[in-house]
Amino acid sequence: MHTGNLLKMLPDSLPCELFEDILSTDHLRIERILSRGQSTPQGEWYDQSEHEWVLLVEGEAVLNIEDPQSGEARLLRLGPGDYINLPAHLRHRVESTAPDRTTIWLAIFY
Repeated sequence: MHTGNLLKMLPDSLPCELFEDILSTDHLRIERILSRGQSTPQGEWYDQSEHEWVLLVEGEAVLNIEDPQSGEARLLRLGPGDYINLPAHLRHRVESTAPDRTTIWLAIFY
């Protein structure tokens, strides 16, 4: 048995995003992501082979999601409690996260 708290043990300094596996099996991975002012490097996109369901627990973020048909980018603002399911190979990037407080994400990859 393993217990924890998503809102505890936050680092004082966060020079880069922090990715922490909470649970990992052959078909499922649950990850806590901590951000403070970070974004995906300019010109880079996530294009992953897994589906990703992500919940913004605390903080704020702006995602840039590329429409697979048109190639048009769409900005999506997320606040506490907002979630999105990102199908595998849907190109997306993090445009911004709150610079003055920690943004806590819960990501489930399946």
